[in-house]
Amino acid sequence: MKYCIALVLGLMLISCGKEEQHDFTLKGHVKGLKKGTVYLQKQQDSLMITLDSLAINGTPDFELHAQLEEPEILFLKLHKNDNQDGTIVFFADKGITTIQSTLKNFNYDAKIQGSEQQATLDEYLVMMSKFNDKNLDMIKESLESQKENDTVRTATLEKDFDNLIKRKYLYTINFAVNHPDSEVSPYLAISEVANTSLKFLEEIYNALDEDIQVSKYGVQLKELIEKRKLN
Repeated sequence: MKYCIALVLGLMLISCGKEEQHDFTLKGHVKGLKKGTVYLQKQQDSLMITLDSLAINGTPDFELHAQLEEPEILFLKLHKNDNQDGTIVFFADKGITTIQSTLKNFNYDAKIQGSEQQATLDEYLVMMSKFNDKNLDMIKESLESQKENDTVRTATLEKDFDNLIKRKYLYTINFAVNHPDSEVSPYLAISEVANTSLKFLEEIYNALDEDIQVSKYGVQLKELIEKRKLN
């Protein structure tokens, strides 16, 4: 009898241990979602690895879990039975992140609350949205000038477009340098301005705090710099 009780207690402890083997929780709500599957994924080399998934049947609320070694970019992917897919990119850290969105505009309506890194990334994305809006306006003007055969205006817009690209690069570089204590900085360097001059990449890396230099994206930035030096 004592052996049976000990065995049951042991199995309960093992079961509880398995349930608690995560330090990151994603709480999601997708308005209008009734059926489909949500996936929590990370990128490993060139592959997308699924950390957790859940089949949705009738409720727009869900929870996904993962074990994180350090802050990193994760992906919330929605797959509908009608092959309607969507992916939300966010910066995760240990603890709880909440994502609210809609089925109609899954990617664009996402409101994310959670890590300090996500708050920093949001600050960057606000300015990027302004650059992107300006870019769209310039494309519209360029199409109109080409339709009207206004070669002078078209040439001017091409120069303005090149200047806008340079401004976006410089803003990203300055943003990374000015946030040396955030994993967002090396992430932006490798994801947004990887093909900028080696000088700027080194400037970003050298500005990073030591603990950020040895983070996942800090190491990847260092590897990128070393690779560029060999070419």
